[in-house]
Amino acid sequence: MVNLQSPVLDRTFAALADPTRRALLARLDEHGGVSVSDLARPFPVSLPAIMKHLDVLSDAGLIARKKVGRTVTCQLKAEPMEQAMNWLAKYERYWTEQLDRLAAFVEDDSSWQASPASPSGAGSKRRPKKSTKPGPSRKK
Repeated sequence: MVNLQSPVLDRTFAALADPTRRALLARLDEHGGVSVSDLARPFPVSLPAIMKHLDVLSDAGLIARKKVGRTVTCQLKAEPMEQAMNWLAKYERYWTEQLDRLAAFVEDDSSWQASPASPSGAGSKRRPKKSTKPGPSRKK
């Protein structure tokens, strides 16, 4: 029987599911070791809310926290994402096959080609209106 449950993979995807947590990871990737207060500064949420997000990221093994005095710094740890990337890579062939079929369809279908521009460079003529004149009113 195939083991479809992996707690590490589940925690990684759960942590990455939230846009705020992904943004926190992106900031850590850009700036390296950052204090929690500096990390939280650009976000429109409270510091306690950021701390909860950091708890989720820490539980998933995506960040490491270090406390020196009163300052807590966070560091990105991307190793847990490797298992997620390996899992996604197994399914990559499905979407690449779909994209390959779409590309082949577009290349084979001549109706996708745009018509050439007018050689005269003149503007297009105004087309007549397709609507008819208004009918009799319902006023009595």
